[in-house]
Amino acid sequence: MSILTIISGVPLFSTQQEALDWAASQGLTGLHTHTYLGRVGYMGGISHASVSANTSNQTTTNNNTSTSSGGGGY
Repeated sequence: MSILTIISGVPLFSTQQEALDWAASQGLTGLHTHTYLGRVGYMGGISHASVSANTSNQTTTNNNTSTSSGGGGY
C-alpha cells in the first residue's frame, strides 16, 4: 500500500482501492478525498466523522469485552 500521509490517525492512500480496502478492514464503507502536497489522496470512510465514530465504538466494545472476560492478567 502506498500511504501518502496520516491525517488525524487515518492513512491517506494514493489509490481508491487501497482506501476502500482499509475502510472494509475497519468496518466502514466509502471513501473521501484530501489534497496532500498537490496530489489527490483517498481516505477510507465517507467522512472523518464516520471513522471517529467507528473507532470510538470499537474501543468501547473492546473495553467491555476485556472487562467481562475477567482479564487473565493481561
